[in-house]
Amino acid sequence: MVYLDHAATTGVRPEVAADVTAGLGSLGNPSSLHGHGRAARRTVEESRERIAAAVGCTPHEVVFTGGGTEADNLAIKGLYWARNAQDPARRRVLLSAVEHHAALDPAQWIADHQGAQVEYLPVDRLGRVSPETLREAVGSDPDSVALVSVMWANNEVGTVQPVRELAEVAAEYGIPMHTDAVQAVGAEPVDFAASGVGALSLSGHKLGGPVGAGALVLARGLTPVPVLHGGGQERDVRSGTVPTALVRGLATAVGMAVDEREEHVKHVSALRDELEARVREAVPDVVVNGDPQGRLPGIAHLSFPGCEGDALLMLLDAQGISCSTGSACSAGVAQPSHVLLAMGADPDTALSSLRLSLGRSSTSEDVAALAAAIGPAVERSRAARAKRRY
Repeated sequence: MVYLDHAATTGVRPEVAADVTAGLGSLGNPSSLHGHGRAARRTVEESRERIAAAVGCTPHEVVFTGGGTEADNLAIKGLYWARNAQDPARRRVLLSAVEHHAALDPAQWIADHQGAQVEYLPVDRLGRVSPETLREAVGSDPDSVALVSVMWANNEVGTVQPVRELAEVAAEYGIPMHTDAVQAVGAEPVDFAASGVGALSLSGHKLGGPVGAGALVLARGLTPVPVLHGGGQERDVRSGTVPTALVRGLATAVGMAVDEREEHVKHVSALRDELEARVREAVPDVVVNGDPQGRLPGIAHLSFPGCEGDALLMLLDAQGISCSTGSACSAGVAQPSHVLLAMGADPDTALSSLRLSLGRSSTSEDVAALAAAIGPAVERSRAARAKRRY
């Protein structure tokens, strides 16, 4: 079996598994005042400090969540509600057109149910939002903008956004900016304070941590309206008993990913380049998507003219190779990738793509297995599509 879908989720690191397992055997609610509770609270706060040190923020700015999706929802919904309550004229929400659905869908929800006006920032053919584009979108009425949200790095094509420059534009107008950094932590040098953003989402299972643990980093003075209400944990921003064992594992995963980032980048970058070269040999007309000079090191996003991505995925899966498409599926019908469409691709190209993503456990043998399988898979996909057309 060959696993080339590390951007979807990657293996839990042994050190993380050991931490979580040990934590699951410990009693104590971190909100309780007795000795068991204080011991759990100590673990939670030490974990908060470790994450803060890794991503360049203060411990007070780390709010634990159940993952990246919850962090995005809390940032987008919560900041909109807070800013709109301060001034009902603040109804505009500016998002890049290539955001993950964890950001797009909550924005659409507040548009449908809360009166928000969602505007999508266009990207260039590499998938990047320019600071000039953001400035133009803010326009002559910056007081009407509730927030800006642009992901640090794209989960499909891997393009890295000019986050600091975008945050500078937002700051000029006093607009808070959120960034989804789920794919970036451990792959890019993520420094919250230096970036200038007001809120940053991260998730554990993308970098060797447990599923079900993430965080929203919130700058001091920025307080979103809660999405969850209850016991008032996590600065009264995210109620719910903090899962001590999971946040301990999250902190270990984040710390190790950041500490080992340079070595990891070197490893997966070399494999990605090898993979793309081997695929080009087998399929000369393959198209590599994203910014060749500024993308995540472990992602190869490839379009295969004349093919359908979901057919290729299943043909590779039959050979024991796991990867993903960028397209979505609705009622059994594949939909083209919104990311590629926003980058200017036609619908056929947007439906013909695969995302092959590498991780710590990836090897040259994995690349060789893909290289051997991709040519025949493309031939079969093209033949089947041609037969249907006639």
